[in-house]
Amino acid sequence: MPLNNYCVLKGRVTDRKRATQQQAHYQILIEDDQGVKYRVAVNAKSAVAPSEVMYFFSDNFSHELLDKITQANLPTGLTTVPNKPNGLALDFVRRNLFDTSQMQPLPLDVPGEDNDLNDKIDLYVKRALNNADATLYAFGETWGPETQADQYFHFQPGRGIHDIHMNQGNVGQYVAQDGTWQDGGILIHFASTNRWVALFLAFQSQSFHTDDNGHTISSQPGTPGTTISTDLYLIAAMVKPASGKPEQVYIMNASPTDINLEGYELVDKADRHEPLSGTLAAGQVLVYNLTGQHVLLSNDGGSISLFDATSLKVAGVSYTRQQVGKAGQLVVF
Repeated sequence: MPLNNYCVLKGRVTDRKRATQQQAHYQILIEDDQGVKYRVAVNAKSAVAPSEVMYFFSDNFSHELLDKITQANLPTGLTTVPNKPNGLALDFVRRNLFDTSQMQPLPLDVPGEDNDLNDKIDLYVKRALNNADATLYAFGETWGPETQADQYFHFQPGRGIHDIHMNQGNVGQYVAQDGTWQDGGILIHFASTNRWVALFLAFQSQSFHTDDNGHTISSQPGTPGTTISTDLYLIAAMVKPASGKPEQVYIMNASPTDINLEGYELVDKADRHEPLSGTLAAGQVLVYNLTGQHVLLSNDGGSISLFDATSLKVAGVSYTRQQVGKAGQLVVF
């Protein structure tokens, strides 16, 4: 079954412990405004081969999700997050948080500096620990409160949040945890510079092609470079058209052959689907006029995904409210 208690934990970093070969989680101690302590357990090694975890970190993250978080003005501590689109929930496949083909595997710990997952996570968590204006948001499944003290930081009662990684497209016994709109991740906001850091993790055994239940629909694991076809690209959108004009999506066929779009669909941030048809000739760009009956492009930021006739996502982009600009101006991806 999907995660039981999908939440976001908001608070200040007060301590951390690096992962080891024996304890393969990087541990972060978080404290809310009432002094309540929580532990964030971050997988730094996979229990399923290959053991190296894939990562995508950004130290200047930009996404419409950040506007949602800012507008929500969440209290510190735990907040339940509904598993649905167009809210606060993370979904690596459907929300186009980042280009999953850029994820790279790293070992847990090897000699040297800045060359393993411990080093990469520690860089940002230490920065948050040493900045009083830094606020950490951790998305995942909660546990506790427990009857005993926390085993790493010894506060009582023990409690925290884990599954800080993609939670769909699993294999083996972990298929039971598949679900959509329940992925884990860490965001850190540095208020003095209004800069966001994003930390996203996935296992090499997981797939980025999943159905409405989060189960794998492709036999090919989501290894780096194989996540999305490069034949079709979403290159621009008219999100805020001039008066009387339709919203538009620009789709480019970069392949040397024509592509039949029968069965293809555009999907927006609210999971509204708009069917496509016809043929997109090789090397050409289709300027598709949205009907206004299905996919709608929000001026407050959003995402656009393109799924093929077998329901595999072949392209995905996102845009922020700041990118929309004035009426009649294209958002270029």
